[in-house]
Amino acid sequence: MATVELLFSALPEHVRTARLVAAAVARRAGVEEAVLDEVRLAVGEACTRAVGLHQSNGISAPVRVLLTEEEKQFSIEVGDEAPHVALGGRTPGADEADAEAEEDEMGLAVISGLVDDVEVTAGENGGQIRMSWPTVPPATLPA
Repeated sequence: MATVELLFSALPEHVRTARLVAAAVARRAGVEEAVLDEVRLAVGEACTRAVGLHQSNGISAPVRVLLTEEEKQFSIEVGDEAPHVALGGRTPGADEADAEAEEDEMGLAVISGLVDDVEVTAGENGGQIRMSWPTVPPATLPA
């Protein structure tokens, strides 16, 4: 199992680099060429979400992206260190928090539309989006 770890400062300009690295590693892992755009878009959305959470919470820690090549699948984990509060835990009238929550939900909906196998976990110490795609055995890849 090969893993690439990418850590980057929570700045929007680094999201493009994360997308490019994810697409290159996915291609090498055997993800079908037709799916690479989905990988790029999903990683971009997940990283943009993590950057936004870090910036809005004043977190200086880097965003973490793990790219893992397994026998029959390729997975990407995007992690943030922002505290996630349950929807019922918000203060009434907190319009800014409501707007951020709506934007967060929209980003997760986009990711869910792009990736069949996605898992989102969140808690007081941060959150993680795990996405995976099937890989094609090397013998069946086009030359």
